[in-house]
Amino acid sequence: MTTPPNRSSVFTRSPLWKTFLIFLGPMILSNVLQSLSGTINSIFLGRMIGVNALASVSGFFPVLFFFVSFVIGFGSGGTVLIGQAYGAKDLEKVKAIAGTALSFGTIIGLMVAVFGGLFARPLLIMVGTPENILGSAVEYGRILLIASPLLFLFMLSTFMMRGVGDTVTPLIALVVQIVIGLIATPALIQGWGGLPKLGVTSAAYAGILSWVLTLAMLVVYLRRMRHPMAPDYALLRHFWIDWKILKTVLRIAIPTSLQMVLLSIAEAAVLRFVNGFGSNATAAYGTVNQVVSYIQFPSMSVAMTASIFAAQAIGGGNMGRLRTITRTGIYLSLILTGVLVIVGYLFSRTLIGFFVKDPAVIELAQRLLHITLWSYLVFGCSALVAGVMRASGTVLVPSAISIFSILGIEVPVAYLLSGKIGIEGIWIAYPVAFVAMLAMQTTYYKLVWKKKTIQRLV
Repeated sequence: MTTPPNRSSVFTRSPLWKTFLIFLGPMILSNVLQSLSGTINSIFLGRMIGVNALASVSGFFPVLFFFVSFVIGFGSGGTVLIGQAYGAKDLEKVKAIAGTALSFGTIIGLMVAVFGGLFARPLLIMVGTPENILGSAVEYGRILLIASPLLFLFMLSTFMMRGVGDTVTPLIALVVQIVIGLIATPALIQGWGGLPKLGVTSAAYAGILSWVLTLAMLVVYLRRMRHPMAPDYALLRHFWIDWKILKTVLRIAIPTSLQMVLLSIAEAAVLRFVNGFGSNATAAYGTVNQVVSYIQFPSMSVAMTASIFAAQAIGGGNMGRLRTITRTGIYLSLILTGVLVIVGYLFSRTLIGFFVKDPAVIELAQRLLHITLWSYLVFGCSALVAGVMRASGTVLVPSAISIFSILGIEVPVAYLLSGKIGIEGIWIAYPVAFVAMLAMQTTYYKLVWKKKTIQRLV
């Protein structure tokens, strides 16, 4: 079987920062392309249809994020176990973990499709979606939720490929997806070649088409490359729920999923505060989120890379590398994210202008972006420390710290300050929460986690 190079062996042959950068290149590009799909849709909707179309999609984001949170948490648990198994060169265990994760993820996707299809409207009313965009937001959201099994399979597949040290294949998959979306979304908005004009739902249908075609491409590509994650007989033999493996995955996944779910609830609460300022504020919220998503990609990619490297080091019994992985990751996160933060401040109006044309929305979004942008340096360091601890199976306390920082600090501060100084107060709450989160994660890392005896989970 042909496999990607074992990254744990690379640790001994080259400086760790070079290994990080080799791994990070495709990882960052993959994350950029993943967001680019949503960004392109936002640009098409905002410029080809109008601000209300952009607000409709932006208003649905916290609801979608709520359901995707389950997959992110579960994918995180599966990736950690696959990383440890691959670090130990146990390819049979890699297949068993992947089979269980994909089986369980399919079941969760079907449940979300049924629930989301039935209750899309009440969910959007719950987050206070403005009346003038409620109908289009419901129509868009229901389509995406019904298609969630496809999205979940796509996400889990790309997550777990990184666990075996492969960041190139997820990049290829996302290039295919973005190209399909780039063609399909405007085609369905304007009805090219006799296609129906689908308005706001064009982005949803384009997403479905991109997932179907990309998953089909992955099946062929992975089998041809004899990839460790290829859907071959060995994987199909394990395509059922191994309850012992599932229990171990859930030990990591449940706190992570709970963290993501509660954070999505917090984001929905924040969106409700924002919606109270009108649809222009909702559009500005979506625009700021789009810009910030690119600014934080390097730090999030570094955190994911550090977690995978740490898992492989643990699987290979190379515990001495964990401290070096953490330190190198923090340096790279500060450097790479810092460059983008500077660019964001210097060219904020230009960046925001890619998404909307309304001068009032541009002015508001720029003001809010300037308040919060610097704090994503802090957030990146916090994510990295938590990611390294997660690679060892230590998830409960880091997740609890993140949850408390958002629910116990960000949301109350946003509520109080929005009432006192207006919408700017909502964005001040982000850096307040991020600074508190980093302080608590670092304290736990230094005083508790570093003193633990770390062992393989599988």
